[in-house]
Amino acid sequence: MKVLHLIGGGDIGGAKSHVLSLVNELGKYIDVKLISFRKGAFADDARAMGINVEVVRTGTIFTDIRRVLNIIKNEGYDIIHSHGAKANMIAVIVKKITKIPVVTTVHSDYRLDYLQNILKMFSFGLINTVSLRFIEYHIGVSNNFKQMLIRRRFSPQNIFTVYNGIDFNKKVPTISREEFLKKYNLNFGKDDVIIGILARLHPVKGIGTLLQAARLIVDENPSVRFLIGGDGEERKSLEKKASSLGLNNNVFFLGFVNEPLDFINCIDINVLTSLSESFPYAILEGALYKKATVSSNVGGISDLIENGKTGFLFEPKDYKTFAKHLINLINDPLLRKKIGDNLYEKTNTYFSLHNMCSTQLNIYKTILRREEEKKKSGCKYDVIISGYYGFKNIGDDAMLKAIIDNLKLYHEDIRIMVLSKNPLETRQTYNVNSINRFNILKIISVMRKSKLFLNGGGNLLQDNTSTRSLIYYLGMIWLAKKMDMKTMIYANGIGPLNKKNNRRMAKAVVNQVDVITLREELSYREIQNLNIEKPQVFLTADPAVTIEAGGKEEIDEIFMKENINPNEKLIGFSVRKWSDYEKYQTVIARVADYVCENYGAKPLFIPMHYPSDLLIIDNIVAKMKNKCYVIRNKYSVAQMLGIIGRTQLLIGMRLHALIFAASLKVPLVGLVYETKVEGFMQYINQPSAGHVSSLEFEKIIEIVDYVWNRRDEIRRELEETTETLRNKALENAKIAVELIEKN
Repeated sequence: MKVLHLIGGGDIGGAKSHVLSLVNELGKYIDVKLISFRKGAFADDARAMGINVEVVRTGTIFTDIRRVLNIIKNEGYDIIHSHGAKANMIAVIVKKITKIPVVTTVHSDYRLDYLQNILKMFSFGLINTVSLRFIEYHIGVSNNFKQMLIRRRFSPQNIFTVYNGIDFNKKVPTISREEFLKKYNLNFGKDDVIIGILARLHPVKGIGTLLQAARLIVDENPSVRFLIGGDGEERKSLEKKASSLGLNNNVFFLGFVNEPLDFINCIDINVLTSLSESFPYAILEGALYKKATVSSNVGGISDLIENGKTGFLFEPKDYKTFAKHLINLINDPLLRKKIGDNLYEKTNTYFSLHNMCSTQLNIYKTILRREEEKKKSGCKYDVIISGYYGFKNIGDDAMLKAIIDNLKLYHEDIRIMVLSKNPLETRQTYNVNSINRFNILKIISVMRKSKLFLNGGGNLLQDNTSTRSLIYYLGMIWLAKKMDMKTMIYANGIGPLNKKNNRRMAKAVVNQVDVITLREELSYREIQNLNIEKPQVFLTADPAVTIEAGGKEEIDEIFMKENINPNEKLIGFSVRKWSDYEKYQTVIARVADYVCENYGAKPLFIPMHYPSDLLIIDNIVAKMKNKCYVIRNKYSVAQMLGIIGRTQLLIGMRLHALIFAASLKVPLVGLVYETKVEGFMQYINQPSAGHVSSLEFEKIIEIVDYVWNRRDEIRRELEETTETLRNKALENAKIAVELIEKN
């Protein structure tokens, strides 16, 4: 593999460290060359490291491009990897001519790069913004940057993350603390605690926050010293501010530091106060020397620093919290050591130079594999997933998450497009491409470049809700067949289909599908009743049973936020509004009071469709006599699973609340509002209390008592049942991937 890196060559700080260390390490495994479009320190340092670097600076942009093209022609490269505005612009032009794939690393927020210079903002900044749109593959140096690119509508599946990495085999400098201080004519006490920051003295670095915190700290401990390493446009104003705060004997500006590791070795606590960052090397350098670290919570720093475990975080400009964390570390040497050791271990595991290089090599391989697949099949996507997505329904969110995760088990690099009501939210949540489910022209365009269409999960083919939704889903299947795509109805519930014309229409379209998988037996019988015979039909299970629940600490935090006692015995209730029935609300309120009074448990109401379920929940709670809990905020699928997993029993209307409970071995009682609920309860051989239109308090209490008294036995039954369901659910994905690979 041969990779050509392009960079402007005027880079300093983190971007310079990232590129030079990465290219140097990559050179151990692949043929890599670096082109710098400027002479100077960057190219000189690259050359000193033994990197194959060439300076291309011919006088005009056009001759620079011609020179790059000649290098590619003479030497041959598989991938171009660009860094920064000028390199991105040239890479786009070179790609257009050579057809070589281009990937660019986004080292900073490109919209903020030139805010201090209007001329550059409307030249280099604008050129870079446009160029990025013509580059297909992007790398962010933190997950935070990846999410930024997704929000700005770059393709999620073509955005990768490569964290900055540091060489843990680097030789430790021998210069002592005393020698370093002597070098700068500083005379500190042997036991003085030294707090240090290495940063460019620029407004975005937030050094003023450090000075404000220093004033609070010095009031409590006058022997604490602060070293500020770095130079920049704010130096004079910061020195004046330090003086006005009376910090001349505690805060020392060192100017540019030639040997940053000597600086890090000298200090006791490493800090960063930036208002905006990507993933700074100063944090990694501190970790290399096991220095306790306090940082503003910006960029990707929280990916490394876990508050209270591997360091401490504060919000930008919050100097009071910053000072509080520092005072705790100043007063507790053992805490400093513990935090520093933890930071070192995590950095060594996840943020080493070896890991950075390995991740980058895998990205190159992925890009080449995708490019080869595009040439071979002419398809941009492997699968389009259609369903009730983007409507803030946790059940449908669960199905989409499970479908995506399960498909990736059998096809790790599967290329997915989701039809959604809220494409941006879907892209951000699931890291897949998404378009509006009603943008027919765009859908047709995507179908022409895709292999498989999935009618994915849910009770989509029914007319109980409306004929309009049935027409939509059948229309999407019909359109996919017209585009000559493979089609699959994926783990659906089918029915009820009450209208004669709807049944006829469903039969005509569904009979054209290649494969149907169904999540319960009632749907299987409905397929038989419709006389659908052409597709292969399999009885599987709802994909949501494969999702893992959130961890104990995470759910404890949610309970604290919701003012719920995490140690209390809880019985879950999942309800929804159904038609114009109101009597069942009173019955459920009485049931909630009953379990509270007889089981010594608190009712916990869990909204699965946010926020609409909260309206009916509040109606029910208003009818109750006893105290209960209500989940008021919207949480992720895994978090909702974790919440339901903390209940002793779940009484539910929402199908996926029941599916979640069953998958977690939580005893359950179904309240039927549609046949899909009854179908699932029958499928797992668990009781329902009948239809909500005719709920009777005495009958439901009899069933709830029965389940409560047998809950240990039911858990054992569910353990065996759900293992079978998981295996069946994975069959859905296996069948889908086989269809893709046959295409």
